[in-house]
Amino acid sequence: MEKSMIKGIVIGIAAVVMAAGGVAGYRALQPKYADVVAIKEITKTIETPRQDCRDVLVQQRAPTADPNRLTGSVIGGVAGGVLGHQIGRGSANTVATIVGAAGGALVGNQVQGSMQKSDVVTTTKRKCTTVYDKSQQVVGYDVTYRLKGKEGVVRTTFRPGATLPVEHGQVVVTQPG
Repeated sequence: MEKSMIKGIVIGIAAVVMAAGGVAGYRALQPKYADVVAIKEITKTIETPRQDCRDVLVQQRAPTADPNRLTGSVIGGVAGGVLGHQIGRGSANTVATIVGAAGGALVGNQVQGSMQKSDVVTTTKRKCTTVYDKSQQVVGYDVTYRLKGKEGVVRTTFRPGATLPVEHGQVVVTQPG
């Protein structure tokens, strides 16, 4: 072999060895962790619906068996007719009886109506409304870190410890397994 060829091979091998050593040295100089300086929780408000039910007293008109108030009209008419018959004499007696019966029927109808209006029934009903309970939920963390003398901020889904891992010069923000 020629001397120049041997020199070339030796120089080539030396260059490969030096390059490999440089890469290894560069990797050795790269930090493996960034120091965590501060952690700030990121929260969001959660609204959870629930039913809030209470028993309330309700008053309503009592149901009636005689909505047209016929009973009051009949009783009032009979009473009015009897009273009208007592007042009149002769042919006026018939007119007084009819007027008394008509007036008594009207008064009896009104009296029964007043009694029905004031007759109320009190019941208990359940009244429900939807209310929302509010709470705070942590959704992530803004992490301030220091790497190679410089500070940066990343958002993570987990609360980190004192350091964050670094790969290829970048902070890793995924949770360690």
